[in-house]
Amino acid sequence: MTAPRNASPVRLLVASTPHGAALLAAAADAGLLGTARERLLLVANTAPVPETVPAPDALPGFRPLRDRFGRVLSWNAAVAPLHPGAWTPRPDDAPLWERQLRSLWGLGDAAVELVVEGVEAGPGQALARIFPDAPLDVYATGLSAYGPTPGRLDPLVGTRVRRLLHPGLVPGLRPLLLAEFGVPAEEVPGRALRAVAARAARELPDPGAPEGAAVLLGQDPHAPGALPPGEEERVYGRLLGGLREAGHRAVVLAPHPAAPAHRVRGIARRAAELGLELYEPQGAQPVEALYERLRPALVTGRSFGALLAASTLHGLPASHGGTAAPPAGAAAYEGGGPVAAVIADALLPDGAGGGGAPGGPEPADTAELAGLVRAVAFCAQPRVNPGLRGETERFLAAHPEERVRRWFPRRLLASLALPGGLPTGLGPVVRNPAVRRAARRARALGRRARR
Repeated sequence: MTAPRNASPVRLLVASTPHGAALLAAAADAGLLGTARERLLLVANTAPVPETVPAPDALPGFRPLRDRFGRVLSWNAAVAPLHPGAWTPRPDDAPLWERQLRSLWGLGDAAVELVVEGVEAGPGQALARIFPDAPLDVYATGLSAYGPTPGRLDPLVGTRVRRLLHPGLVPGLRPLLLAEFGVPAEEVPGRALRAVAARAARELPDPGAPEGAAVLLGQDPHAPGALPPGEEERVYGRLLGGLREAGHRAVVLAPHPAAPAHRVRGIARRAAELGLELYEPQGAQPVEALYERLRPALVTGRSFGALLAASTLHGLPASHGGTAAPPAGAAAYEGGGPVAAVIADALLPDGAGGGGAPGGPEPADTAELAGLVRAVAFCAQPRVNPGLRGETERFLAAHPEERVRRWFPRRLLASLALPGGLPTGLGPVVRNPAVRRAARRARALGRRARR
């Protein structure tokens, strides 16, 4: 297809979560999205079964964000009956899809710019293929900005990314996402994010809980590293017990929109057994709005990004609901690895005691945390970040203590020929290129067998 003739761009902003829509609204308020002929919000419901989960624009917190965007479009409707999170067009079909979407959305021959949550999968990858000439901005809503790119990107896509927008949840820590392409990171100002949350808090229904109640965040059941049902019930029971022992009596439960109803009922039963007053806001209200409206005495749970947002952006006490080290196998390191858990473990206290870091994250050695995060990132994606090998070797050699090494399964270290994986005498053998190729083939066969 020939290049668009109209130089005034149309900006397509893609949001698959309420947090994504809120960050885009805050970026617009802060002037980070620039000017365009039209600013369109493309909403994508990428849940495994989209029909069972409300789309971001159907949730109560979306209405206060609506006026930042000229039109709101549905990605699900555009690609139906294909799955909106799993489908990408074949290369030969991409020009046909571009023509179809330009007609469907009334884009004409305007230049298109894309602002997406990621380009390695989902709607972002599909749109990057459909609009091959469109510049890309990528945003991260939580702690994923500090982890590696979850897989090797096509250089023709990666080099189109102009910047990474993120909320700056860990001051002083440099984002790694897309760093292999030299993509600069830009923080969305905290004041703009808080202003978006405060407006939502004024317009949403009263959650009914007293000011200062503790907030318990539910986990996304489909997120990487999500606890299985039995383990989740045990962990949240422990958190509720810790809240009661710390003197909290009113608890606001903020379940994830995709959480099954029976899991929420299990948490409610445990709260009743402990004599706690449990409040569940009407609809799935954004947790940031609850932060601004209730000013909770404590925020706890296993949604690590939302916990750091409470602590860093909103100045609230926060604690995590456990950050277990990954199992011995390398499967836990597929994708971005346990970077979010590593950061939460370093900056927030464990919620078993019912307390939290008051008014901000706990002080941490920024250099050590950065080294740990970069070492985890290399182990998660050694082919994406090969330049981190030397730094990772030095970090692991300098930190043999268990509090650091627990994040690195020994089998994984051995497969990567890193310190701590094998006895010293076997190191030169494992570094042999032929041996390492054989190890990579064995790992690939193991992953196929687990599927």
